[in-house]
Amino acid sequence: MTLSLQLAGHEKDLGGGFVVRRVLPAARQRSVGPFIFFDHFGPVTERPEANHDVRPHPHIGLATVTYLFEGAMMHRDSLGSEQRIEPGAINWMTSGRGIVHSERKPDDLRGKSFVNHGLQLWTALPVEYEEIEPSFTHTPAADIPEVELATARIRVMVGEAFGAVSPVKAFSRTLYLDVALAAGGRLELPPLVPEMAIYVVEGEVAVDGQALPLRAMGVLDTAAPAHIESAQGARFVVIGGDPLDAPRHMWWNFVSSRKERIVQASEDWEAQRMGAVAGDAEFIPLPPVRFIPPEPMS
Repeated sequence: MTLSLQLAGHEKDLGGGFVVRRVLPAARQRSVGPFIFFDHFGPVTERPEANHDVRPHPHIGLATVTYLFEGAMMHRDSLGSEQRIEPGAINWMTSGRGIVHSERKPDDLRGKSFVNHGLQLWTALPVEYEEIEPSFTHTPAADIPEVELATARIRVMVGEAFGAVSPVKAFSRTLYLDVALAAGGRLELPPLVPEMAIYVVEGEVAVDGQALPLRAMGVLDTAAPAHIESAQGARFVVIGGDPLDAPRHMWWNFVSSRKERIVQASEDWEAQRMGAVAGDAEFIPLPPVRFIPPEPMS
């Protein structure tokens, strides 16, 4: 299995100087399996004077998957869920027909400096589940299975790999692994699902001899296993799954197989008909430029 494509991503300021590296969607690769959105934030030192809170905002047609390497954030949503997100846990929020949520600095950390580092991913819900009732599921770090190999440690966060099965329930075949390679380490990664990619979080790796640098994503040709090595040691994630069951439209925080559904969600949010986070009067308004992509993601 070799690299069919490398994606460098680009930096995007989400507001207040909170900068992420956005890798998906990209012009050359709109999705990998069900994953349609990939943001890497940090490691960044959050100082008391910084305000990187994400105010309440809506989603439809997708599931958010939040994973931290360091730090903490507080999730609240319109279902009444309130969950402190900490390193190693998987937090899966199914938006379905519509949900509103916020991600803020925990109150006990507001006067302190701390490091935040993590990934925010979205998966497209299969067409038959796009309008499912919204839900939120927290899976603690202790419940995520780990596999220890000679020079690699693999956390199976979603899906099945190396004899381990994650308790996290997805709506289609989905793979999400957190892999740590020791210095001089090597891993043979089999073609576990039809579409796969790796993203380097720390260090550098070589895939079948081809260099993949820090903060780059390599889309894999799944015709054969990939041999991944790191001279100095590295940490990377593997994402993938079955291809999308239908093309998707994505605009702002909305995802759907139907363009008119995104128009409806935009109108609903503007009229504040999608719910609210209890005790939080703030919200992110609809973008002033109303643009619906003329072509769906495929």
